[in-house]
Amino acid sequence: MKEQPLKEITQLIHAIKVGLVEGSYNITNKTLDIFKYIIMSKSWQNADALMQIVRDQCKILQAALPQETVTSNIARRILKLTREEFDLLHAKVQHFADDSQASLSLHKLVTQTSESNVSVDYSVPQQGLREALLDHLQEVETELETSSENICVQAEEHIHSSEIILTLSHSRSVENFLKRAIKKRQFLTIIVAECAPACRGHNLAASLASEKNVEIVVIPDAAIFAMMSRVNKVIIGTHSVLANGGLRAACGAYTVALAAKHYSVPVIVLAPMYKLSPLHLCEQDAFNMVGCAEDVIPYDSIPAREAKIYNPMFDYVPPELVTLFISNTGGHAPSYVYRLLTELYHPEDLEI
Repeated sequence: MKEQPLKEITQLIHAIKVGLVEGSYNITNKTLDIFKYIIMSKSWQNADALMQIVRDQCKILQAALPQETVTSNIARRILKLTREEFDLLHAKVQHFADDSQASLSLHKLVTQTSESNVSVDYSVPQQGLREALLDHLQEVETELETSSENICVQAEEHIHSSEIILTLSHSRSVENFLKRAIKKRQFLTIIVAECAPACRGHNLAASLASEKNVEIVVIPDAAIFAMMSRVNKVIIGTHSVLANGGLRAACGAYTVALAAKHYSVPVIVLAPMYKLSPLHLCEQDAFNMVGCAEDVIPYDSIPAREAKIYNPMFDYVPPELVTLFISNTGGHAPSYVYRLLTELYHPEDLEI
């Protein structure tokens, strides 16, 4: 029997599709609220039942919103937390049930723990699991709320006075990061590629222009390569980070990364931990989206009758073109992403 979506899931899908909820941070927060509601109000009896509900609702989100990987990421996070809290409570029960556990040797304790992990039965009811999960989810909420600030405080380490920084499009993470740098550093020049045809780079440039002691230069995408020789650092945001350290970023990011590679300019990517996805490029059926082409050629024009016009929303940037990721936990090389994924998600939950 096919699982039916919850009303809250249906409302979230609708809100995202019509543009009422935008941005990875807002979508992650809304998704977390729904799963928190499921944990609080649904009549699940054990960890296995809860994980099955989370998986079923996550599959519905994946099918309806294949580009929004953050919804699946937060579901995987909750699945791992459920396993960890169940194991912890189960271990406490076992410990109190057998007082001799305290006198076991280290070797015996380790071997028993490894054996218990293999034969864990999540269908056994565990008292206190609901309360423990809600407490842990409060920590996750706090982590989300502080992720932007934790990224911004690293701006002083990576941006210095009199440097020329290049970015493109409009990322809230990049905007806050650069504003922090502007307040701490003098004589900065920030070059913003407009990212046509939507030209969202204009929004970023207008926001940064309100700051003092900074020079803002807006360039067309065609001038990226010509300007790159003068640039000290490239700082961009990303929609998601793939399992191999590659990026699913705004269209034009690949051009920027190639030009930076040619001139040996470091490429710094701002990516909070909730954007790390265990997917590879080949596993995604809908990696890209095609936007409205009206800004390229008007629909009622003569060329539009004969031409096929594509306006892709995203670029794939391979990991070898990225120098450093800056997340809310610090800086990481692209080769370290696999390690971060093992800390965030359980191996059995990579495929939901």
